[in-house]
Amino acid sequence: METVIRKRIAEHAAAVARLDDAQVATLAAAARLLDATLAAGRRVYVCGNGGSAADAQHIAGELVGRYLRERRALPCIALNADTAILTCVGNDYQFDRVYARQAEAFLGPGDTLWVLSTSGNSPNILAAVEVARCRGAKVLGFTGGDGGRLAPLADVCFIAPATGSFAIQQLHQVAYHVLCELVEAAAAEREG
Repeated sequence: METVIRKRIAEHAAAVARLDDAQVATLAAAARLLDATLAAGRRVYVCGNGGSAADAQHIAGELVGRYLRERRALPCIALNADTAILTCVGNDYQFDRVYARQAEAFLGPGDTLWVLSTSGNSPNILAAVEVARCRGAKVLGFTGGDGGRLAPLADVCFIAPATGSFAIQQLHQVAYHVLCELVEAAAAEREG
């Protein structure tokens, strides 16, 4: 057991060490995008599948609740949190439409759709991105590997320098916590 534990810790440390200046610049651009959305009084919508769905809910919790400091609640909604909508759309249409249908209902110009897809190729995520673009919303992508089909469709795309889903998700967690800290600090500064 200890061998596996040490191996996974070493792999994670190596992946974090691969976060270079390009990823730092991407995260800064992502923070600016999210801050501009919230400063304009618009909303952030976030979604993913599986572990990325859990991460989407985690992000919404950090922004609506608080991350490190007291400040006003920030409008962030996890589209994967409403099981009635997910099962209704999945049943009446198809699973590929569960986020696109919600994007059609909720997103408007100035909003940001933050999508997490470790492969960058999840059909339901790509369908939501397409709707978001048509509705004048910005798109923040979180993916891994080569970025998949998502990377060129996003306004800003953080591509975790890893290939396995678990390793990509670990880097996503590091990155979205940094973004929550930056966005929260900017919101608190605006409040005075």
